[in-house]
Amino acid sequence: MSTDDPQRTQEWTAPAEDELEQPEAAEARQAELRSELAETDARRAEEETGKAHEDVEAAEKLQEKLSRKERKLKERAERAEQEAALARKRAEEAEPPEHEGALSGAHVTQPGLGTETDPAAAAAAARSQYEAAELQHENERLAAAQGALERPEVRAGLAFAGAFLAARILKRIFD
Repeated sequence: MSTDDPQRTQEWTAPAEDELEQPEAAEARQAELRSELAETDARRAEEETGKAHEDVEAAEKLQEKLSRKERKLKERAERAEQEAALARKRAEEAEPPEHEGALSGAHVTQPGLGTETDPAAAAAAARSQYEAAELQHENERLAAAQGALERPEVRAGLAFAGAFLAARILKRIFD
């Protein structure tokens, strides 16, 4: 290997005695380094505490947002239920009494029913269509009235937020 090689390392030579520090000076330097290290650790802990505090505040804001959303969804479901009850009441008031044997022209001329269809068959077809529509309406009302907390995506979000808060609290306790 040549002496001009940039990869070559320089051999170590012991420092002269006048270059060596006095033992008292070395101890003072070590103490100074320890105090700087302690200050750095304190600042780092302060920063971590601040970050944890910010995370907790963000989680609390998320929780407030989700609770407002839940409240709005509950109010919307209640309004939908009230509207459905009102519509049901109107439909019952507008419905002709079933004990009458006469059929309206609308029932007789529905799709699939002709003018020559037996009136009893037409009435049975109209009744089954009405029951199917009523059943579908009831299913829609139940789906609209389902609480926000019963929805899986809301439950998963709340579980995540709770776990996040618990982890932050435990971390702060044990650090």
